[in-house]
Amino acid sequence: MRTNPVGRKSYRLIMAALLLFPALGFGWEENAKIAGLFHNANVDGTFILYDMTGNAYIGYNQTRTETRHIPASTFKIANTLIGLSSGVVKSVDEPLPYKGPAKPFIPEWGHDMGLRRAIAISNVPIYQELARRIGLERMRAGLVKLHYGNAETGKVVDRFWLDGPLKISALEQVKFLSALVQDRLPLPKQVQKSVRGILFLEEGADWKLYGKTGWQNAPDNGVGWLVGWLEKKGYIYVFALNIDIKKPSDAKERVKLAKASLKLQGLI
Repeated sequence: MRTNPVGRKSYRLIMAALLLFPALGFGWEENAKIAGLFHNANVDGTFILYDMTGNAYIGYNQTRTETRHIPASTFKIANTLIGLSSGVVKSVDEPLPYKGPAKPFIPEWGHDMGLRRAIAISNVPIYQELARRIGLERMRAGLVKLHYGNAETGKVVDRFWLDGPLKISALEQVKFLSALVQDRLPLPKQVQKSVRGILFLEEGADWKLYGKTGWQNAPDNGVGWLVGWLEKKGYIYVFALNIDIKKPSDAKERVKLAKASLKLQGLI
């Protein structure tokens, strides 16, 4: 009787990943104009854009695109998905109690609120409360199910996406979001729809932009993120950007560079 050389458990995980991301190969086109944006801004980073219709990737700094970093507040997307699907919150509008410091980093954080509001202002203490409700066991299982980065939580349930050991690459962010946009995550479709809805950022005449920022080690030096997707005339383009934040003023470059890169492609 033949046995699978990678082992039954590993084989099942590989097949599950292929089912989740069946159309995502990795043909890469390095774009000199996008590279110029990063060079002119004097920041180190990467940008990847996935055209779901053409199954094509374009961007800057492929090596960094495949390098994992701590996700910081971009993890709020997965945290919301796991929280809703596990039933620890019933909806994105169910209030969670604020249990953070008396004087939070951002004063607006210091109130009870639902996830819709919490993700819009990137409320760390509210999402830490959500993670504590989920617990380590369900969180680990959820990360594996979503194929989210290295899927490692360590032993501290309310800090692992801020300090590590959880890490994810820009390419993996794009794969994860591509599955979310297409209702292909192994979660209830209503949960995926609810999470997509609270990620809306802004719109133009013929486009809508969705996404989430992140800043590992804020307000000090660290890695900054913007991940999301753009809908334009029935087409969807998923993207991820991360940069090294070496001074506080670099943080604004996350949105600025991502939007400039999308503009270069004629999308906004």
